[in-house]
Amino acid sequence: MAQRIHTLTLAAGGLALAQPFTATAVRAEETEAGEEQPAPVSAPIVAVPAATTQPAAPPANGRDTLTGDWGGLRTSLKHAGVTVRGDYVSETFSAVDGGQRRGTSYVHQVRLGADFDMDRIAGIEGGIVHVTFNDRRGVGISSDFVGNRLPIQEAAGGYYARLTEASWEQNLMGGKLNLRLGYFAMGNDLGGMPIGCTFVNAAFCAHPLSMSGDSGWYNYPNARWGAAVRYKLRHDVILRTGVYQVNPRLNDEDNAWDPFAGGTIGVVLPVEVEYDPGVRKGSRVLPGHYKIGFYYDTSRVTKQGGGGTVTGRHGFYILADQMIWREGTGNRGLSLFGQFTANPQVSGQITRWYAGGLVKTGTFKGRDADSIGLGVTHAVVDPRLRRLHVDTAPIPGSYASLPAGETAIELSYGFQANRWLLIRPDVQYIVEPGAFSFRSTPNALALGFQVRMTF
Repeated sequence: MAQRIHTLTLAAGGLALAQPFTATAVRAEETEAGEEQPAPVSAPIVAVPAATTQPAAPPANGRDTLTGDWGGLRTSLKHAGVTVRGDYVSETFSAVDGGQRRGTSYVHQVRLGADFDMDRIAGIEGGIVHVTFNDRRGVGISSDFVGNRLPIQEAAGGYYARLTEASWEQNLMGGKLNLRLGYFAMGNDLGGMPIGCTFVNAAFCAHPLSMSGDSGWYNYPNARWGAAVRYKLRHDVILRTGVYQVNPRLNDEDNAWDPFAGGTIGVVLPVEVEYDPGVRKGSRVLPGHYKIGFYYDTSRVTKQGGGGTVTGRHGFYILADQMIWREGTGNRGLSLFGQFTANPQVSGQITRWYAGGLVKTGTFKGRDADSIGLGVTHAVVDPRLRRLHVDTAPIPGSYASLPAGETAIELSYGFQANRWLLIRPDVQYIVEPGAFSFRSTPNALALGFQVRMTF
C-alpha cells in the first residue's frame, strides 16, 4: 500500500511538471505542422506528432534530452509509471524573391506532456494515459509575406496555448489490438508519413493538406473527441479505423481549454490499411510503408462555389515510401516517397494532390543520422472556386488565365548535432503562390532553417 501511495505521489508530480510554457517562457514560436495560409482562404491547422518526425536514428552517444535526468528525478518518475516529454521547434525564414513582399519571419512551438503507465500506477495492464499541451507564437512567412496556400513553415498557424490531448490508450491481445479514447488529434493515428518530416513545408510534414482542407479531418495540434482502433492483421499489415467528432469551433482560441465547447456538426469515419515490408528485425527486405485510405464526413456544409449545401464530404488517399538502396546494415540509404489524394469538386477546396521526392539518410562520412531530401508537391484548386471567382470578381477575368494550382519545391538538409538537437537548413520555391487566392503573384523563393530540441 505504501508503495502504491509513493507511485501515485510521483505521478501527480509528473503531471505538474507537464504544464505548458507560456509566451514569456519562450518567445518565438509556431512550430509544428500548422496549416498557415493567406487570409482569403480558410482551413484548419494541420500537424504531425513530434514522436514521428525523424526518419533517421539519432547518434548513439550522448544524453537523450537537453535537460538530462534532473538529478535522477526523471528516471524515478519513469519507474513509477510517468514519462515526461517536451520539445521545442522554431522555423525562421526569409522571402527573398517573388511573393507578395519580401521579409523575414519566425515561428515556434513548445510542447509538453506526460504518459502515465496505468499498469505501474493502478495495476491496469496495457493502459496508458496521454496528456499534452501545446503553445505556438510567431508570424508566418506564407500568410504575411508570400501569400501562398502550402505553408512554408510546418508549425505556422494557431498562435496560442491549448490542450491538445487527454486520452486513454489500451493495448489488448498482446499488443495486436490497440484502442484509444478521448480528446486527441485524428491525424496522430491516420494518414501520416513520418518521412515527410525530413522537410519543413507542411505540405510534406506530415499529412496531405487536402485531407484537412476538404473535410472535418484534423491533425495535431487540433484535438477532438474520438475513438481510434488499430488492429494488426499480421506482423506487416495494419488496419485502422475509428469515429471522430467534427466541431469547427474547437479551432477557436476561445475554446483552447474547453474541449466540451458546443458546435458539433458531424463525425468523420475513416478506414486505412497499411503494409510495412521489411519491418521484422533482421529482415533482408528493404523497409517501406504503403497506406491506402478512405474517409467520410457526415457533416452538412456549404458547397464549394456556392449553390446550397452538401452532406458527405469524403476523400481517398494513397501514401507510400520505400527504401530502394541501403548502405551496410544500418539506417544509411536512399528512399523514395509519393502521395496522391482525390476529393469531389462539390466539397473539396483541393480536388487533387500529388507529391513525391527522395530522402537520403546518412550523408557524409560519420554523419549517419543526417538526412537530405528533395520533394515536390502540387495542389489542384477546385475548378468550381475558380469559376465562381471569375463570375463575381469586380473586374471580370478569364477562367483559363487563373492558375490551376500551387506547387512547392523543397530542398532540405537535416544536421543531427546530437541526440536532442537537430538543425535543418532549407530552401523552398513556390510556383503560382496566388493560386488559392485567385490572383497573379510572382513565384517565390524562401530561405531559412528549422531547429528542433528535445527537453
